[in-house]
Amino acid sequence: MGRLLAIDFGQKRTGIAVTDELQLIASGLTTVNTTELLSFLKNYFQTEKVEKVIIGEPKRLNNEPSEVTPVLNAFVEVFRKTFPTLPVERIDERFTSKMAFQAMIDSGLKKKQRQNKALIDEIAATIILQDYMTQNRF
Repeated sequence: MGRLLAIDFGQKRTGIAVTDELQLIASGLTTVNTTELLSFLKNYFQTEKVEKVIIGEPKRLNNEPSEVTPVLNAFVEVFRKTFPTLPVERIDERFTSKMAFQAMIDSGLKKKQRQNKALIDEIAATIILQDYMTQNRF
């Protein structure tokens, strides 16, 4: 069994989370500059077996696509051409950044640490992955 990898796509930064090989635990992996995302993923996929990629899909409260959606759609198209054998699923990511920020508060991180937007993106990716895992357990 391979890992699941989740992406919290952003125009500047992208948070990434992965599971263990048994797909039991979701953990934050890193945050990368979005311009370097494909390069990072190519390197990661060479060293780790990934079974599926889950990409957060940003939506507004009224369920309409957000302003980031066209950029994300273009990325997904390039991703699928670059990694044609790797399945991709998209999952609603509404509120994950707010949930990530609240998780940082709940864990006792100081105000200065909570201002680290890269950490928020990584935690948001972990929440996306955990949500996916919860929805797809039998």
